Parts: sequence; C-alpha cells; structure tokens
Amino acid sequence: MTLAAMAVLSVQSAWADGAPRVPAWPDTALARTEALALLQTLNADLLSHDSATLTLERWCAAHGMASPAKVTAEPMQGASRDLPADLRAALGIGADEPVAYRRVALRCGGRTLSEAENWYVPARLTAAMNHTLETTDAPFGKVVQPLHFRRRTLSAELLWSPLPAGWERAGSLPADRPGKLAMPHRLLQHRALLVDGDGHPFSALIETYTEQVLAFDPPRSVP
Repeated sequence: MTLAAMAVLSVQSAWADGAPRVPAWPDTALARTEALALLQTLNADLLSHDSATLTLERWCAAHGMASPAKVTAEPMQGASRDLPADLRAALGIGADEPVAYRRVALRCGGRTLSEAENWYVPARLTAAMNHTLETTDAPFGKVVQPLHFRRRTLSAELLWSPLPAGWERAGSLPADRPGKLAMPHRLLQHRALLVDGDGHPFSALIETYTEQVLAFDPPRSVP
C-alpha cells in the first residue's frame, strides 16, 4: 500500500467518530521543513488560480481530507466590519456606495480551512447572484463564476513559519524536540480583489488560512 493510500485510510478512520482530527505533526526538523514546503505550495496554488474555493477543494482531495472533497461556506457569527479605506479605494467606489459584507468559514471534511471576509458591491452583481448570496451557504466564488472573474492579489503574507528566519543561512536546521509541533490558528493571509471579465472590480477579500489546512499526517513516517 502506498503512503498516500495509508494517509487517506488514516484520515477516514478519524471520521468514524464524527470528529475531524487536528494537526499532529512531530516537532522535528524534517516535519518542520515539510510543513513549510506544504504551506508554500498551497500559497503558490492560491496565487496561481482565481478561485480560492476550488483551490481548497483540490487541496482537500489531494490530502485525503474528505470524500467527496466539497467546500462549503458557513456564515460566521459576529458584527459586520466596515470596508477598510484602502480596499474601498481599490474597488473604485465612493464613500456612499452600498457594500455588502459576508464573513464565512470555508469548510471541508468538518475542518475550517479558511476564514474569509468579503466585501462586495451588489450593484455590480446580478439580482440572482445577490439572492443566492443572501439566502444560501454557496461559496462566493461559485456564485459569481458567470462573471468570468479573475483574482487580483494585493498581498500574500505567511503569518507563521515552522522554521526560524534565516534558517537557510544557519548551516543546520533546528534540533528535533519531543512532543508535537505547535501551530497557531492563523498560518497564511491573502488580500485580493475579484474583477469581472471586463476588468471591473466587484469584491474585496481578506482570507485567513488556518492550521486545519495541515490537518493530515505528515507526508513521511517520522518518529
């Protein structure tokens, strides 16, 4: 049996009790290096595709995190937040232009992979799209697909690195330590615009990717 198949079976067994497993990576130099490589891979994949939802579905499927791998957008509790001034300027709208706010958890296999804040301009969507966004948990990216949108990244920031700054010049990796690798909740953050087929921006996003994107066994068997 391949390592990939073993990983899928391991994850599927964790679903049996209805609770998705949490990241349980050993605190070793190898595991830290692999975690960093995976985060950079996910970051590159997100930057090279227009839909974060579809990218996360591919990620979820590739790592055996759910079968079938389907991402849903679940509304998160809390008051709406004003659109930051720099994002309003990036959307090219005036101070009085109505903006809708959507804060959702993008979930796959019981795991919250991303917490996304989305400010969008209802006047730049169709009535059917607005109705769907107001009344269902359909992911934003899927609803607005008919606009043939493109993603314009404003910033991409790695919020946590498993390896210390300058590790590549240190001559050695951090020593292995007993126990599990501690991961913060927020690992990666993107700020982006979505623009339609004519290049007009209609949505501003702040997406924060969580430790659950690594909620699977390390790619190698590490003591």
